[in-house]
Amino acid sequence: MIPLFEHYPLLEDKLPYVPLGEFPTPVEKLDRLGGDIGVDHLYIKRDDLSGKVYGGNKIRKLEFVLGHALRTGVKEVLAFGFAGSNHALATAIYAQRVGLRSISMLMPQPNAHYVRRNLLMSHYCGAELHQHRNVPFLAGATFYQLLRHKLRNGRFPQIISPGGSSTLGTIGYVNAAFELKRQIMAGEIPEPDRIYVALGSMGTAVGLILGLKAANLKSRVISVRVVDERYANVRKMGKLFRKATSFLNSRDPSVPKLKLSEEDIDIRHGFFGRRYALFTEEGMDAVARMEKNEGIKLEGTYTGKAFAGLIDDAEKQDLGDKVILFWNTYNSRDLTDVIATIDYRQLPQCFHRYFEQEVQPLDR
Repeated sequence: MIPLFEHYPLLEDKLPYVPLGEFPTPVEKLDRLGGDIGVDHLYIKRDDLSGKVYGGNKIRKLEFVLGHALRTGVKEVLAFGFAGSNHALATAIYAQRVGLRSISMLMPQPNAHYVRRNLLMSHYCGAELHQHRNVPFLAGATFYQLLRHKLRNGRFPQIISPGGSSTLGTIGYVNAAFELKRQIMAGEIPEPDRIYVALGSMGTAVGLILGLKAANLKSRVISVRVVDERYANVRKMGKLFRKATSFLNSRDPSVPKLKLSEEDIDIRHGFFGRRYALFTEEGMDAVARMEKNEGIKLEGTYTGKAFAGLIDDAEKQDLGDKVILFWNTYNSRDLTDVIATIDYRQLPQCFHRYFEQEVQPLDR
């Protein structure tokens, strides 16, 4: 039984859920890296190992989101993202595993090696891939695809919120907070003073904040923004928190109606860079330091920038006596052998440029 259902048994019957991941993910102490950046008690939560085929933070969300799709009997799910979307890829992989077809509605982004890997793997998993140049065009194309698939299959595909960060998807990280509490009680890690995590579609950070409160943990979540501020901000985080806590309470009244103040939200805004998915010097330095010291891979769009925020705090504040947990939301499973035989020309023409043009300069 997952930790959330163990704590609130009524939720097991009330929430759609399908097991997909390999949990609990390990917690490891990073002594070499901690010594490098001046943090004596530095730990990492290895959600990069959350799945045998593909890890990262999306699996926790998809356990509930795809659980809902299976419960309602749809045959297809529709995900949004940019060309190299980890969420769209995770949806394609795990939708295929549970017998659903995936449609990815994507927008252009700066080129990177991971964009190529994710597109090839999505194609391998049978995802239907579309790319449109901006949000208005994407919205119109999504309406068209919904109608097209309804006429073909008799049912609309289930729309998945960007990043899987719907009310239901957010519960995946409420459960993750209870998982962390189990590990604290088992002595695997002291209760963290701070937990650093990338802030994109917000479901990971909001779910953690809500789950930590429900689990009576005092850890403070430090969210490092990696998307445009119009998509990730205090107001939107508060709205998602209220929706998630009300949803849980409506399914099980023993779940407390928790409150979130602006003081509970701590966002680092200085590490985003000039645009989404454009790598930064600070972010890639953080990636290099993690790999050099610990052999753990981060990347330039999300986790590198998030860890750069942690390093900056370590340089400007005295974190020597603090227990710091970095929550790794990246996938570290190697897809090389799976995609080695796929010719990118099998993809729709609009994606060919990611294979024919150079990647951005900082993508070492």
